[in-house]
Amino acid sequence: MPDITPAERQARLRRYQALLAPGTPLREGLERILHGRTGALVVLGNTRKVERVSTGGFGLDVQFTPTALRELAKMDGGIVLSSDFERILAAGVHFVPDGTIPTVETGTRHRTADRIAQQTGIPVVTVSASMSTIALFLDGQRHQIEQSEQILSRANQALATMTRYRERLGEHTRSLSTLEVHDQVSVKDVTKVAQRIEMIRRLESELRAYVAALGVDGRLLQMQLYELTQGVDDLATLLELDYRPEQTDEATFRVGALEQLTSTELLENLVVARTMGFPDDHHLETRISPRGHRQIAHLDRIPSMLGRRVVEHFGSLQALFGAKTSDLMEVDGIGEGRARLVREGLARVAESAYSDRVD
Repeated sequence: MPDITPAERQARLRRYQALLAPGTPLREGLERILHGRTGALVVLGNTRKVERVSTGGFGLDVQFTPTALRELAKMDGGIVLSSDFERILAAGVHFVPDGTIPTVETGTRHRTADRIAQQTGIPVVTVSASMSTIALFLDGQRHQIEQSEQILSRANQALATMTRYRERLGEHTRSLSTLEVHDQVSVKDVTKVAQRIEMIRRLESELRAYVAALGVDGRLLQMQLYELTQGVDDLATLLELDYRPEQTDEATFRVGALEQLTSTELLENLVVARTMGFPDDHHLETRISPRGHRQIAHLDRIPSMLGRRVVEHFGSLQALFGAKTSDLMEVDGIGEGRARLVREGLARVAESAYSDRVD
C-alpha cells in the first residue's frame, strides 16, 4: 500500500472503527462469533491482491447478515467480504501471505491476518476464541476492538479533562478581554489562549475516535462533545485576525500550527509564540494591540462581514472605543441604529473589564 499521511491513516482507522462499532451489522456478526467461542478471520474487501494470497475455500456471493457470518465462521478457513461489506464473497478460504513480511504476532491466525493486511492494504478482522477478543489489523498495526464499557470509561475521563480545559479557556479569554480594554495585552497573554485552544482540539480528536468506536452507544458523548467544542474554532480565527503581525500572511500566523508541537512543547509559551508566527523580535512581554475583531464579533445584531468592515475602518480596538456614533456612521452599511448598537456593546465590554479589574 502506498505511503499515507498520519492524518489519512487516522481517518482510515476511524472509518473502520465506525464500521465495527456497536449497533452495526458487522459488529453484531463478530459478537455472535465471539459468544459462540469459535474464532474467525475476516478480510474486509476483495481485490486481486487478496485473490493472489487466497487458496481453497468456496465462492458464495450472498447477502451479508450477522447470522450468515456466524455460521460460516464455524468452518475451517477465513471469510472474504465485498469492499462495501454488503456481501459475503467466499468462505473456508486458506490464506498464504508472504512469510517474509515482518510481524510481531505469534498466534497463527493473528500472524496471518497481519501479513494479509500489510501485503494487500485491505483491513482484516480476527476473533480470538481463546482470548475472547476482536482485533482489527490495518496499515501494519493491530487495534483492539473493545467493549463499550471499556471505551466509555476512558472517554469519560477525557471528557472531564476537556471540561476543565474549557473552563480555563473561558478564564483566559475573559482575562484577555480585560487586558484589551486597558491596552495591556502581551504576547504571553495571547499564547495562553492559543494553548488552551490546541489542548481542547487534541482532546476533541481523541473523543471523536471514541465516538466512532462506540457507534450507537456514543450518541450522548457526541452531544457533550459538541457542547464543549462549540465556538472554539471561531475563537481561534478571531485570535488570528486580531493579533496577526503586520505584513504577515494568513498561512504564516496560525493557531492551527500548534498541532505540530509535542505535549511538552505546547506548555512552553515562547515555543507556542514562535510556532504561531510571532516574529523573533516579539518576546513574551512584548505589548501588542488587538484590532477588535473578537469584541465586535460578540456584539448582537452586527453581521460578521459588517463587523470586519468596522474593524478595518478604525484599525484598532482602542480606536473603536474612542469612536463616536457619528464616526461609526461613516462606515458603509452602518446607520444610526447599528452605530448605537456598536457604541453600547463596546461600552458594556469596557464596563465589564473595569469591574473585573476592581474585583
